[in-house]
Formats: sequence, structure tokens, C-alpha cells
Amino acid sequence: MPDTPNTPSPALKVQEALDARDALATALRRAGVQLPAMDIRTPWLDDREGEARYALVHLGVCSAPVARLLADVVTRGVDRDR
Repeated sequence: MPDTPNTPSPALKVQEALDARDALATALRRAGVQLPAMDIRTPWLDDREGEARYALVHLGVCSAPVARLLADVVTRGVDRDR
């Protein structure tokens, strides 16, 4: 499926995912949370070899204490916005 003028190129899609991953990692670090395996994935390839239709931010796995800390940070943010 060729890119149209309104469709970002595969390279821009990957860059968008990298930027989002880095922004999330920075925000989490500021809140005292570090996910050890954040990455990006391009799981579905276009008909052209190596060109991703889109990229995903992969949060990886974390320990139970880190998951609890992440939940606490999100809850504090939600509670503050109410």
C-alpha cells in the first residue's frame, strides 16, 4: 500500500514511536518510575520489505513493585485532575 500525501512515511512512523517512547520514559523517570525494557516494534510490514505500516511503543515487562509504583503515579495524576 503506497503512502499518500496524508500518510507519514515508514521512517516518520518509527521516529514518532521513538519520540513517544522517549517522552514517556522521561515523564516516568521524573515520577520515579523506570521501565527497564521500553522499546519500539514494527510488527506488521508493508508489501515492501522493511517498511512498517506503523510502529508501536513496547513497554516491556517490569517487576511487581515497579508495576505498583506505576499504578500509584497514574492514580495520583488522575486524582489531581479531578
